[in-house]
Amino acid sequence: IVRPRFVKSYVKSKMLTHDREQAARYDSDPFIFRQIAVNVLLDLHDTAKRLLADAGAIQMPTLIIGAGKDWVVSLKAQQTFFDRLSSTHKRFEIFPDAYHAIFHETNRQDVIALVRDFVRDCFAKAATAPSLVNADKSGYTAHEHESLKNNGSGRFAVARAGLKVARRLSRGVEIGWRCGFDSGLSLDYVYKNEPHGWTALGRVIDKSYLNSIGWRGIRERKANLNKTLRDLILKMHRENRPVRILDVAAGAGRYVIETIRDMPEIPIGATLCDYKQENVDAVRALADELNVNGAVIARRGDAFDRESLARIQPRGTIGIVSGLYELFPSNDPVLNSLRGLADAIEPGGYLIYTNQPWHPQLEFIAHVLVNREGERWIMRRRTTAEMDQLVRVAGFEKIYMEIDQWGMFTVSVARRGC
Repeated sequence: IVRPRFVKSYVKSKMLTHDREQAARYDSDPFIFRQIAVNVLLDLHDTAKRLLADAGAIQMPTLIIGAGKDWVVSLKAQQTFFDRLSSTHKRFEIFPDAYHAIFHETNRQDVIALVRDFVRDCFAKAATAPSLVNADKSGYTAHEHESLKNNGSGRFAVARAGLKVARRLSRGVEIGWRCGFDSGLSLDYVYKNEPHGWTALGRVIDKSYLNSIGWRGIRERKANLNKTLRDLILKMHRENRPVRILDVAAGAGRYVIETIRDMPEIPIGATLCDYKQENVDAVRALADELNVNGAVIARRGDAFDRESLARIQPRGTIGIVSGLYELFPSNDPVLNSLRGLADAIEPGGYLIYTNQPWHPQLEFIAHVLVNREGERWIMRRRTTAEMDQLVRVAGFEKIYMEIDQWGMFTVSVARRGC
């Protein structure tokens, strides 16, 4: 089946505004393209669904203006979005007789006045941001996390049973059940993205497993990590500053070791830590395989032990914590770890950190998969605002962020205060 690349818009000017002059301008505007790319529409649909589902993450003052006779978008969806907002200052106004293009309607002066009054009201009040340091104990994602602890429906039991059978055929699924789907070894297998299995069916299952939305997002996160790390290394090299990488939860350390291999012209030292000896061994093996063992120190370490982090010498100029905090719902150990990183990184150095503000399979993961401890893999999402606030409290200032096309995983850079 050949899918169309474009579809023709059904929206007519008479469906947008009562103002005939504005409608005529719409009809004659050469920059309004009547053909809409299918991929744009699909991305818009998927993003809109995520926005509705995750509206609770928004805490900024929000004004929503709806049209009572809108033939283009759903007024019901706008109401749902408004109801789910966490903002304490929000307002939803509906113009009952208006069509979709409210800023081009006959009474647009009323719409503009509404916006002006709302903006002035916001600026007239002192700027306040809610503290999210305790968002793990109460609030939007804390409630979601508690709800994931229930037993779930029967369909998850069926999926779990199916995956237990699949472990006999799929290499990736077998690693997940044996080491934990969140383990460093499991992550390293996902990064490689090379399907392996017992029999042709096993390889098909393994390929499907590796192509799940979550693992695709993880690989995109790795690509963003690589880009961010390389950019920082080049920046520090141009500034004649030493490049000393400290990764406190490195897993198998693949992306750091591959980066060192690919940048031989720059002197780079790296201390890669992990709390599991098998991951430390994997770091050493990979460093030997890629002939960079002289630049890499592999050691066991607890990423949540502030005192041990502070004792690491020499101090790092680029700290990394990737995929770790997402596995722990409580903010106290995360903040302790971040403070330890602040102690372990030179003033003026940088911290690369990741976050998971969204995941479409959170419920499936909680009821089907197991973590590195063999328990149910139940995650609490942190909004971007929450994670950034924890980083700021620890002594860093965020300066940059990358995010994948699905909005699942962020890679951010923060600068250590002097």
